[in-house]
Amino acid sequence: MFIGHWAPALVVATSKNAPSLPVLFIAAQLVDWAFFLLLIFGIEAMRVTPGISAMNPMDLYYMPFTHSLLGSSIWAAGFGMLVYAFSRNQSAAVIAALVVQSHWFLDLLVHVPDLTLAGREPKLGFGLWNHPAIEMPLELVLTFGALWFFALRAKPKRLPLLVLAALLLAFQAINWFGPVEPEVSLGTSLLAFVAFGLVTLASWWTASSASA
Repeated sequence: MFIGHWAPALVVATSKNAPSLPVLFIAAQLVDWAFFLLLIFGIEAMRVTPGISAMNPMDLYYMPFTHSLLGSSIWAAGFGMLVYAFSRNQSAAVIAALVVQSHWFLDLLVHVPDLTLAGREPKLGFGLWNHPAIEMPLELVLTFGALWFFALRAKPKRLPLLVLAALLLAFQAINWFGPVEPEVSLGTSLLAFVAFGLVTLASWWTASSASA
């Protein structure tokens, strides 16, 4: 799961009690922001293992602090408290925390068993990465269905909405069909940060143009 993680953000952003769309976009990928940061410092780890799944050659073999249910829950609680500290809006804080938490459950659908409950065995994952004919349309329907729902409710201007849609589609295409790095490096994390950052900036532009 990649762009599908932003689907919950787009849906709940239409609530009057929700934080802004860019805040929710950060929430939706917060555990991956954290994972790629921890990867730089060797605190969590992955390696390239061709064939580990049909769609993703990355062996995500050690990520207890971000992609365990317990770890992602802690990130969710922390982000919710941060939102509350700035907004003093309890509903906004709860919504933000739930969007962070949604990341783990969406990953559970697609990952081969590499997710954990608390950083150790058993490892979990339903493995839709081994079934591209299911995973690919599922991710597109989730993302662009949510974007369509947001557009109908929030009524953003067409240009920023189209830019956001184009970025989502482009980054997903690169994720699916782009060249595979021979090994994990600093560039792996930096590329992820650029993708997350650009999409978040596009979400801010889209939200700022909304009329409802």
